[in-house]
Amino acid sequence: MAMSPTLNPFEISQRQLDMAAEKLNLDPQVHAFLREPMRTLEVRFPVRMDDGSVRTFTGFRVQYNDARGPTKGGLRFHPEETIDTVKALAAWMTWKTAVVDIPYGGGKGGVICNPKELSIGETERVARGYIRAIGRFIGPEIDIPAPDVYTTPQIMAWMMDEYSTIVGHNAPGVITGKPLPLGGSLGRGDATARGAVYCILEAAKILGIDLSSATVAIQGYGNAGYYAAKLMQELAGSKVVAITDSRGGVYARSGIDPEVAFQHKKQQGSVAGLAADRPLTNQEILELDVDILIPAAIENVITQANAGQVKAKIIAEAANGPTTPEADQILYANGKYLIPDFLCNAGGVTVSYFEWVQNIGGYYWPIDEVYARLKDKMVKAFHETHDMAQMHHIDNRIGAYMVSVRRVAEAMRLRGWV
Repeated sequence: MAMSPTLNPFEISQRQLDMAAEKLNLDPQVHAFLREPMRTLEVRFPVRMDDGSVRTFTGFRVQYNDARGPTKGGLRFHPEETIDTVKALAAWMTWKTAVVDIPYGGGKGGVICNPKELSIGETERVARGYIRAIGRFIGPEIDIPAPDVYTTPQIMAWMMDEYSTIVGHNAPGVITGKPLPLGGSLGRGDATARGAVYCILEAAKILGIDLSSATVAIQGYGNAGYYAAKLMQELAGSKVVAITDSRGGVYARSGIDPEVAFQHKKQQGSVAGLAADRPLTNQEILELDVDILIPAAIENVITQANAGQVKAKIIAEAANGPTTPEADQILYANGKYLIPDFLCNAGGVTVSYFEWVQNIGGYYWPIDEVYARLKDKMVKAFHETHDMAQMHHIDNRIGAYMVSVRRVAEAMRLRGWV
């Protein structure tokens, strides 16, 4: 079985940029600059543990490109965090903010730690220690972190408080994804999935698919997967027939109740074992005969090896990087309609942007306004991507890259950088 030449996430992000640059006839100097991050920060900081010992943690923050505005991107607490992952995600954030046309660049950060092994007090001290280490490099006009893998609104609250202590005044705009009482935005919880569903609704119109009789499979049943199931039912009237998480999952021809599945996962730790027609593996769910497949788990799950077996008409990437470049070519050749990750899951950063705007203005919007503005942004970005791909006879991922890279390159040119 032929393996993908590389599964290094940063190298994949560079290859995707290279393809877009070629189609755009991008100036080689601009292209060279965009292949690497502008700033890469690696920090070490001490944390006193509950037993009195002091442990040194390593953290990263990558500010990829700030031509269009302050950099923006999540913070991950993960035992296997690597600088290449952070660089790739910072690059994708650059393209993601540009494709939905919000005035940000891309950033990303992380701390190498296992939050499952830390007490609440230790987690707080890691969060505050990290902000002390990177504090002079972030700020509401510089770089705005947000929650990501294994980080929560509570962790964002501690980080915002630590930054406010450093600068000597309340600075809610330094971080998004905060709890509502500290300046969080309504609508942030389901924003990633909601943005993806808005894209699916538009794709279905283009393809002539009646979503009220469509079937849906969702790989990954965390925040994005659960809300995607719920919203596909509520907004589209579709039937979710298959779900999986890291421990497996189930198929039910008559449909799965998203809420029942959510409660089952809460109690059992997995959706596996839910009452259904049959169990399902994470490999099998990708090859099911359904109308819509939503990969909402981890990267590199649709590869050269299995892309030919994908039967879904629409693949909506709620996860980051679930499809390898080789698989993209196979899916496109097979006439599959793929909504690429940095467009499909941009609802999260869009509502984070709304949170920042509300923090700066000191005026908070009702939920209907958040949803209406999110829909406007996602629908516009979807059609710009679709039109670009159709015009150049390319897949939607390269189309999305072309929309984004052109915007970033234009900002760099107008600033006189190149």
